[in-house]
Amino acid sequence: MILQSVIDMASALRMPVVMEGVETREQVELLTAMGCSMFQGFLLLQNRCRCTIFEEEYFSPEKRRGKDGPSDIGRVLFQNKKGKQMSDFQGIHEECGVFGLFSNNQTDVARMAYYGLYALQHRGQESCGIVVNHDGLFYSHKDLGLVSEVFVPETMQKLPQGKIAVAHCRYGTTGGTNRANCQPLEVNHIKGKLALAHNGNLSNAFELRQRLEMGGAIFHSTSDTETIAYIVTQKRIHSASIEEAVLEAMKELEGAYSLVMMSPTKLLAARDPHGFRPLCYGRTEDGVYVVASESCALQSVGAKLVRDIEPGELVLFSDQGVQSLKQQVGTKERTNCIFEYIYFARPDSVLDGISVHAARKRAGAVLYERDTYDADAVIGVPDSGLDAAMGYSEAASRAGKKQIPYSLGFIKNKYIGRTFISPGQDNRVSQVHIKLNPIEEEVRGKRIILVDDSIVRGTTCAQIVKLLRDAGAKEIHMRISSPPFMNPCYYGTDVDSRENLIACKHSVEEIAEIIGADSLMYLPLEALPVLCGHDQICTACFREVSDQDSDRYQKGSF
Repeated sequence: MILQSVIDMASALRMPVVMEGVETREQVELLTAMGCSMFQGFLLLQNRCRCTIFEEEYFSPEKRRGKDGPSDIGRVLFQNKKGKQMSDFQGIHEECGVFGLFSNNQTDVARMAYYGLYALQHRGQESCGIVVNHDGLFYSHKDLGLVSEVFVPETMQKLPQGKIAVAHCRYGTTGGTNRANCQPLEVNHIKGKLALAHNGNLSNAFELRQRLEMGGAIFHSTSDTETIAYIVTQKRIHSASIEEAVLEAMKELEGAYSLVMMSPTKLLAARDPHGFRPLCYGRTEDGVYVVASESCALQSVGAKLVRDIEPGELVLFSDQGVQSLKQQVGTKERTNCIFEYIYFARPDSVLDGISVHAARKRAGAVLYERDTYDADAVIGVPDSGLDAAMGYSEAASRAGKKQIPYSLGFIKNKYIGRTFISPGQDNRVSQVHIKLNPIEEEVRGKRIILVDDSIVRGTTCAQIVKLLRDAGAKEIHMRISSPPFMNPCYYGTDVDSRENLIACKHSVEEIAEIIGADSLMYLPLEALPVLCGHDQICTACFREVSDQDSDRYQKGSF
């Protein structure tokens, strides 16, 4: 009965499908005619499972006949009643950068947004976009690519001056490379316009989207940003103001979100009550208010940091000034994402009053205090491992024992993006070789302490160790400034499924052998509060999560 229902839906949609059973992993491939360019729907089947049918993008007949077969074209993903995913598909989960501006006077907000996105490029290299508000009319440009590729001079000239702008750079992962997912998202509704940029991941996105679709909503993307836009729009129809609508929407949203939104007359910035993702605002000397994911983006446009936006707070920028709405502040336990300090944020940023550079140096110091190996040099893996390596070396100097000098062991090609946020494992493998070059004079014949921020799958780490071996390193002792990843992240960081996390399958000693290191040591889980000076942090990806939590927050909702 379930199979027939799926066949009927697939036939109606003219979509090739790959199915996976509820209790087994046996696959049945159903080939049909050409698929549509983008569709996603939900179906309840005999109360036994949830079924999602979607197609990521249009593929040519040549691609369809390729060696990968029809599984690249469309899939049916089954989940049991608890929401436990049976497929190996990794859904949309993104870590992005958001940026917004409000000025009382017409100014070149597009160019300021362009500079802001440049400063946030490390948070997302898949796509980017800018929406400018010129006297209530929205002008936008969004596309796949880096900021420098999307916003060429000819494009920038077409964007007018304005008083408000929102911008976004997106971190796309497997299955999400599609122009329909580019942000900021623009909405036209009966009470006006809305442009929205989102960083995070909703843990109840499936339930919200299913409810909306059953009510007739039609979605054009696979990002949960569109779900947020629908919720806000629904609330706006029955609210006296956009800020009232956003406050009501925040009551229904669960998980991680930092939002920058623009109406015809206002700029709004909202942060989820847990404070998973960072968000702050500043002010330029000429009175332009700037909102950004990180403080480094404020500096890029000449703004000084005013403060971080509190978890659960909605900040409104308008002709009336700045208004803080705190109805949702304190409604949930504060849990800042610790991985922002370990990896994602730029070292010159300050998140919730804590210097990212200082946090990483403290992680390196903790590693040194727990280490038992002697070495001739400590080397950091660019970029996130550099600060921790520096902290390791400085801790050795303070201890009064043998000096372990900090050495520049790698030269990084600055024009290659971070391998961790490249979509697809094949890209991670190929980019390392052109991204890093070891300096042989710094490593030949030496015992090296090699510091990196994390080991997820182990592929990148193994290649980096091999680079040092080939350069003549005598010993390589790997030190990781985070604990082992034990779970995927349900709040927006690209931490893979458990079957792809190396620490879920192997012991520390086995991982050391796999990556080719002489020894391996992770930062202890209990040491994470040392990084930011408090214990109000999210460490779910580093610890064993109960079955109840795992069922509640399933990755890959769509």
